[in-house]
Amino acid sequence: MNSKVRMLILLTPLVAFLALSVFLFRGLWSDPTHLESALVGRTVPQFELPDLYQPDVTHDNAIIGSRPLLINVWATWCPTCYAEHTFLNQLLADEQVYIIGLNYKDDSRGAAVRWLQDLGDPYQINLFDETGLLALDLGVYGAPETFVVDQDGVIRYRHVGDLNERVWRQRVGPIYYQAMQEAGLEIPEHRRELLP
Repeated sequence: MNSKVRMLILLTPLVAFLALSVFLFRGLWSDPTHLESALVGRTVPQFELPDLYQPDVTHDNAIIGSRPLLINVWATWCPTCYAEHTFLNQLLADEQVYIIGLNYKDDSRGAAVRWLQDLGDPYQINLFDETGLLALDLGVYGAPETFVVDQDGVIRYRHVGDLNERVWRQRVGPIYYQAMQEAGLEIPEHRRELLP
């Protein structure tokens, strides 16, 4: 075997190892809650889904676009959704944040309704996405995920993971309040410092 071929065979694993190391090293500083979404800057996809509480009532895109809002993807099988639920109730109670709930792939409508009855319901409208089609159109990986939507129905931001006070102050809240300001709506005084 020629010495050049032998050297190439010996160096190939080293080069592959170095390339993999660089890739993994970059991942140490990436934010797992920040996933690019092709829908940011676009309108919410067309949908028609039943109401969680009233199966004979359906909702479509007409519920989007009159004011800034959050679309929160949640499920009873999701422990992180349980953890964020208290904060969502707080957003509704303290700041009247308009939230549409998207119940994602729950096996039982009854279990989802009981969950909200037990923990409180922070949602103005609850959509039942049993098959996950709207979630799929939104590019949802799992629950919870939250989308900030402006008064024109355009998705401004996507957050993967639970909402809590830190995430609200640093990421989601400023975008939501900016959309509110652009819509001419009043912003709670204690949140005005979040405006860019």
